[in-house]
Amino acid sequence: MQLSGTALRCERGGRTVFRDVDFAVASGELLQLTGPNGSGKSSLLRLIAGLNEPGEGRLDFTGGHAELTIGQQAHLIAHQEAVKAALTVRENLGFWAGFLGGGGAIDEALAAFGLTWLAAYPAGLLSAGQKRRLALARLLAVPRAIWLLDEPSVGLDTASQERLTAVMAAQLARGGMIVAATHVPLGLEPIRHLDLGGRP
Repeated sequence: MQLSGTALRCERGGRTVFRDVDFAVASGELLQLTGPNGSGKSSLLRLIAGLNEPGEGRLDFTGGHAELTIGQQAHLIAHQEAVKAALTVRENLGFWAGFLGGGGAIDEALAAFGLTWLAAYPAGLLSAGQKRRLALARLLAVPRAIWLLDEPSVGLDTASQERLTAVMAAQLARGGMIVAATHVPLGLEPIRHLDLGGRP
């Protein structure tokens, strides 16, 4: 599989955020996005997820399911955790598993992010780091080839960052791909870099 972008231009609020962006990431690879605030890292993730349309250029995904859009084959974990406070931790994950079109490996996802003991706990009472782990658990509840991660380690303690690294390494080992906007060293290989600084 390969995900690529060619001559991409992104506009937001009538302003060009970036232009002439090219990238490619293949099965088992991580593409790390860097650049200052406002350089378009989150915007590029949203373009790949299909939440926005590029002003110019094209996105291609080969080797996946031709009948599905790129966004339907991707997970996007953005800054907002999208946690429903009134539901328990397990109910939150079950909701997203159903919404994303799968039965969901709920127990495995909870265990991977150290949330099993909190499964019956109301999500509204979680700490910021626990909510982040719950959001990240969606990655495992329903398998998808592409992971789009926006500052995934924000709010995580050292142990949780290690859990995230292990989960990301497993995604690459099984032939998935990751596009991550982060300035934090991820400790993963193989890795490609795309610096959006200095654009347009």
